[in-house]
Amino acid sequence: MRALTSKELRELYLDFFRSKGHAVIESASLIPENDPTVLFTTAGMHPLVPYLMGEKHPEGVRLVDVQKCLRTGDIDEVGDASHCTFFEMLGNWSLGDYFKKESIAFSWEFLTDERWLGIDPDRLYFTCFAGDGDAPRDTVAHDRWVEMGVDPSHIVYLPKKNNWWGPAGQTGPCGPDTEIFYDTGRPACGPDCKAGCECGKYLEIWNNVFMEYNKVADGVFEPLRQKNVDTGMGLDRTVATLQGVESVYDTDAFTGILAAIARLSGRRYGDDAGTTRAFRIVADHIRSATFLLGDRRPVTPSNVDQGYILRRLIRRAIRYAMQLGIPEGTLHEVAEAVVDQYGDFYHELAESRSTIVSELNKEEMRFASALKKGMREFDRLRERLTDGRIDGPSAFHLYDTFGFPIEFTKELAAENGLTVDEAGFAAAFRAHQEKSHAGAEQRFKGGLADNTEATTALHTATHLLQAGLRKVLEDNTVSQRGSNITAERLRFDFSFPRKVTPEELRRVEAFVNEAIAADVPVQCEEMTVEQAKAAGAIGLFESRYGAKVKVYTVPGYSKEICGGPHVQHTGELGRFVIKKEEASSAGVRRIKAVLIHE
Repeated sequence: MRALTSKELRELYLDFFRSKGHAVIESASLIPENDPTVLFTTAGMHPLVPYLMGEKHPEGVRLVDVQKCLRTGDIDEVGDASHCTFFEMLGNWSLGDYFKKESIAFSWEFLTDERWLGIDPDRLYFTCFAGDGDAPRDTVAHDRWVEMGVDPSHIVYLPKKNNWWGPAGQTGPCGPDTEIFYDTGRPACGPDCKAGCECGKYLEIWNNVFMEYNKVADGVFEPLRQKNVDTGMGLDRTVATLQGVESVYDTDAFTGILAAIARLSGRRYGDDAGTTRAFRIVADHIRSATFLLGDRRPVTPSNVDQGYILRRLIRRAIRYAMQLGIPEGTLHEVAEAVVDQYGDFYHELAESRSTIVSELNKEEMRFASALKKGMREFDRLRERLTDGRIDGPSAFHLYDTFGFPIEFTKELAAENGLTVDEAGFAAAFRAHQEKSHAGAEQRFKGGLADNTEATTALHTATHLLQAGLRKVLEDNTVSQRGSNITAERLRFDFSFPRKVTPEELRRVEAFVNEAIAADVPVQCEEMTVEQAKAAGAIGLFESRYGAKVKVYTVPGYSKEICGGPHVQHTGELGRFVIKKEEASSAGVRRIKAVLIHE
């Protein structure tokens, strides 16, 4: 087995699939474009949903990439050996080209051949979909593994909760998968221990998803028009396996980052469990924050949506940095270590170094102020206590309002001879999560990922809206900074330094409705980026595109680089009405609008 660095694994993976006829595509933004079902890109398939649904990709039917991903559902688990919020997903794709047999053969060759990873085949284990009322047992995948030389005893069938992926939203492409596990050599947890067990003996390193179904609104799984392959290999986890270390934090990806934390804190990683956990939290959260701040569609700390998550990551990192004794105002040096580690591959980080440093410093200052207010609230709470015990709702108030983790509150309580109702805090926390999840489901339900007629129409309308804003405001620097589309409305964020006046909004409305009334065809062309520029197309030209891009044109009104989908004629849209215009963040305005069919 080859002990590769993170950089070497990226290059080797891309080289392998390039040799199999795959076109290398760049990582999409961490901020999903026109997909309100998720706050962040959480999997490699998110940017490719239109193509999985049948849209033609400019680079062809075989693709390979290294996709930036961010998942925050387990943020409170970060600090152990495996959990991270930011990660890189190595992925290869077949869009209606090859399917299960070829995909499995590619995976087997890359994993076991000495020219590539050279993993001992005897240490690999596999799971396949067991079948249910929605789809049959995946005997094709099982039998293909056996054909590749796998001992049948190394293959198990598991139900949908284990071996089914998707859809990303409420509806969309999905299908059974086959997962590949590496036997770490740890003892089995019991007689029933097998691939898929969560005891740690079997480490999942690759997932091959066979997207052959489309889940529709009534919950039925319909066959897709084309059968796709979506694979994912977690880079950090695979590198840890290849380097023979137990934790992703012990790989070369974190060496420079942990060294920066050690230098600033005067502590050593691994000295004790508490120190190790604090190091990992600071390293992970600052890595994630750096990628968000340095994204092609950058996020800044705020109290809503992606900005809220970013703020939470930074402030949690600050709290644990304080525990380590890292001086205030120096966390940007950890972020610069992240840039040094990743900037050669993700050039946007190097280009945004000064912005990353500035935003981190500002957020540290803001949190210092919140911390002082929280301490005053803690002192008032302490004075009111009659039984020496901080109740759960009060502890949660310190957490939710002032950013005090329960561990911090417990430390303060102990210093003052008090205790904390941890069970009560947990109950209040769970209630908050349930409320937040319910709100998120409402706020982010539907979406372009569903490819419904309503979201497709609203997506087309955003093109006309942006063109209208540029014309009415007489500012060609106006550009998209975010988009959120549900079946009911569109939300469009754009760069502009002031409030848009009611008269200007009326004129923008009129521009869009004029285009709709004209009932002109929406045209799609494939061309190079340079050709798109020359043709006057709007696009994020600071981003890295493939050899060809799709340009959607509404003749006389709009020309924009986009992946789709769109309506055929503007007359399908209905009447465009702007409902609200407001500030989103510094230098960014937000418009909410609807389409009314009369």
